[in-house]
Amino acid sequence: MKSQKLRSILIFLIIFFVGTFIGYKVGSYNVSVAWQNYHVNIVNKEPPPGVENVDFSPMWDVLTKIESDYYNKNALDPKKLVNGAITGMVSSIGDPYTVYLPPVQNSNFKQSLAGQFTGIGAELGMKGNDIVVIAPLAGSPAEKAGIKAGDIINAVNNQITTGWTLEQTVNTIRGPKGTSVALNITHKDTSSPTTINIVRDVITVKSVNGWVKKISDISSIKVPGNGNDQIAYIQLSQFGDSTNQDFVALVNKLNLSIQGNPNFKGVVFDLRNNPGGYLTDAQFVASEFIKDGVIVKEDSGSGEEQTLSVSRKGLLTDVPVVVLINKGTASAAEIVSGALRDRRGAKLIGENSFGKGIVQEADDLSELGTGAGLHVTIAKWLTPDGTWVGDGKNGIGLKPDVEVSLDPKDPSHDTQLEKAVEQLVQ
Repeated sequence: MKSQKLRSILIFLIIFFVGTFIGYKVGSYNVSVAWQNYHVNIVNKEPPPGVENVDFSPMWDVLTKIESDYYNKNALDPKKLVNGAITGMVSSIGDPYTVYLPPVQNSNFKQSLAGQFTGIGAELGMKGNDIVVIAPLAGSPAEKAGIKAGDIINAVNNQITTGWTLEQTVNTIRGPKGTSVALNITHKDTSSPTTINIVRDVITVKSVNGWVKKISDISSIKVPGNGNDQIAYIQLSQFGDSTNQDFVALVNKLNLSIQGNPNFKGVVFDLRNNPGGYLTDAQFVASEFIKDGVIVKEDSGSGEEQTLSVSRKGLLTDVPVVVLINKGTASAAEIVSGALRDRRGAKLIGENSFGKGIVQEADDLSELGTGAGLHVTIAKWLTPDGTWVGDGKNGIGLKPDVEVSLDPKDPSHDTQLEKAVEQLVQ
C-alpha cells in the first residue's frame, strides 16, 4: 500500500515538473519571439535645410541598444522616448526659461494664461539652482497657506527638488481639485525650513482690480491730510489673455471719477506679486501712461537693438503715478515699472523686483500633431534708459526709489501703499 502511494506521488511530481518546464520554455519562447519582433521605427532622421550638421549617431546607438537589450519592452513608449530626448536637449542649454513642454504641460501653461487652472496658485522661477516662488496669486490656496514671494521650495511631497526643472516642479505640484500637496519651504531671510500642506483648487485669476477713493477711506493706511483728497488704485496681478480688455474697461470706468476732479492726487499702480506674461501686453499697458516713444528695448545678441514703442493713445498720460513693486514683480511687470520710471519719472515704491530681464517666444507645436510647445529665450530686454534687470536666475532687479517693507506683525497695515500715497500728496 505504502509503495503504491509513494509511486503515485512520484508520478504526480514528474508530471508537475515536466509540465512546468514545458510551460516555461513555451512562455520564454513566446516572449523571446515577441521581443525579437519589437522594433521602434525611426522616421525623419534627416535635418532640415539650414540646420548645422550635428552627429546624432550616439542617440540612434543608444535607442537601438535600449530596444534590443532592455528587459521590459512594455516600458518603451516611443512618444515618451521622443519627449524625453527633446526635453534633455533643450534643458542642456542651462536656461530654465527655455523649455520644451509636452502636450499636457503645454495645455496647463495656456490655461494659466487664460486665467483658470487647477493647482495651488503660485508662479515659480529659478534663483541659481533653487526653485523659488516668484509670487503667490491673490486669494489663492498658496497665499492663504502662507506661501510668500521669495520662498525656496526644498521638497514636494517629500521629494527633494535639487536638480529639478521648473517644468518638473510645476507638474508635481499641480493636481486635481481637493487633493493636497506638501511643500517643504524656506522663507526668505530665515534658515529653518517648514512644511506647508496646501489643498489644490481651481484657480481663477482676475488680473485687474481698482477703485477711486478718498484717502481717509482707505482702511489699510494711515495718512494725515485733507479729508477730501482722493487717489486711484489699479492692481494688475498678471499679463494674460484677457488683461488688455479688462485693463481698458477698468481705466475707462475710473477715468469718469478722475477727469475734472480737483481733489484727485494721482494713481497708485500696484504691480506687486505680478509674475509677468505677454510682452505685447506690457507694451499695451505702459501705453496707458506714456504719450509716445520707447517702452522697452530688445537685444537679441545680434548687435542691434529693437525697440517697442507706445502703441495707442492712453487716458492717464498726464496723471501723476507711482508704482508698487516687490520681489514678486517680474518680467513684463518689470518692463512696465522700468518704462514708467524712465519715461514718466514715476517713483518705484516697495522692495527690489525679481530680476527677469529676458524674453521668451512661445511656439505652439500643435501643427506637428503633438500638442506640445517650445519656449525659447530670444532676447534680453532693457528699460528705455538701458537698464538690464538680469537673467531671472541671479537677477539684479529694479531697485525701488523708496524702499519699504511690509510689517509682518501687522499685515492689515499696508505700509507700502501708505508710502505710495504719501508720495502723491506731498
